[in-house]
Amino acid sequence: MTTISTNLQAVKRRIIWACSAAGRDPASVVLLAVSKTFPAAALRAAHDVGQRQFGESYVQEALAKQVELADLDLEWHFIGPLQSNKTKPVAEHFAWVHSVERLKIAERLSAQRPAHLPPLNVCVQVNVSGEASKSGCAPQEAPALCRAVAALPKLRLRGLMAIPEPGAGSAAENSALARRQFGMLRQLLAQINQADLMLDTLSMGMSHDLEDAIMEGATLVRVGTAIFGERNYAT
Repeated sequence: MTTISTNLQAVKRRIIWACSAAGRDPASVVLLAVSKTFPAAALRAAHDVGQRQFGESYVQEALAKQVELADLDLEWHFIGPLQSNKTKPVAEHFAWVHSVERLKIAERLSAQRPAHLPPLNVCVQVNVSGEASKSGCAPQEAPALCRAVAALPKLRLRGLMAIPEPGAGSAAENSALARRQFGMLRQLLAQINQADLMLDTLSMGMSHDLEDAIMEGATLVRVGTAIFGERNYAT
């Protein structure tokens, strides 16, 4: 698993470079290792070199890993689309949910969060690209949804999450597109905070565009492939 160690160091160097270019403190960006489809051994290898935050998208897979890695001090983030019938195990076994796009989901997470656990950190997912295939609420709906989610007990609304449209042009064109959509999320967060909330999280940026996200204010980047390698969804 030495490759995971090498890859993690390379990703951290990219974060440091991007923060330097943006005039930001590298400590202001959290690295979330997206470990969906990878075995528990890969997460253990990442933990061995200092990684603590892991992102999962499939509930049953994540729960199995949590049992296997129960001896480790890990912070679990749920980042995939969340259906109503899966909210209970997520409320019970995760520290964060990045993919709240409907009030009903937030209400179920709040009601099902065990009393002995701290409030569940949540982000509202925003569809910044307008793609029909993408999850997330429309940008114009985000302020009202954020206010409603923030009022729920057992949840702590932390900020916004987005997945930008994949670029199909040159590297420069793709970067410009990503930055426009990341910038939209940053401006939306500022608008919401100016109104009545104090949110601190912009969950945006992945393996291929984390630099663009950091330049636009990301406080958490979700990186999988650049750490663990290409995924094989057939297995």
